[in-house]
Amino acid sequence: MHSLPIRPVADDVFVAPQLSAADMAAVAEAGFRSVINNRPDFEGGADQPTAADIAAAAAQAGLAYRHLPVNGAYQSPEEIAAFGALLRELPRPVLAFCRSGARSTRLFVAATSGG
Repeated sequence: MHSLPIRPVADDVFVAPQLSAADMAAVAEAGFRSVINNRPDFEGGADQPTAADIAAAAAQAGLAYRHLPVNGAYQSPEEIAAFGALLRELPRPVLAFCRSGARSTRLFVAATSGG
């Protein structure tokens, strides 16, 4: 995975910076069962991998994949609740990613701490 810094936020939930479609096979090989993409398409410009490309690669790798795009500066109560619902429904371990990993971490903390 191009030695991306994957960080645990719980025993079976991890966060990472931007992943690409090419990373999905390595994510599956590392033992992950699900991926959550918290980055809006084209947030970083035209070079950013699209959710559709990553979804196709995740499916090919046997991963559950969900796209929950949220703003880097603000995560609404509805988005936090949606992230919590994904954590409850998706098979674990789960790897969530965004540009740096920070917004996925904030979503996890908010969704699991009740606020």
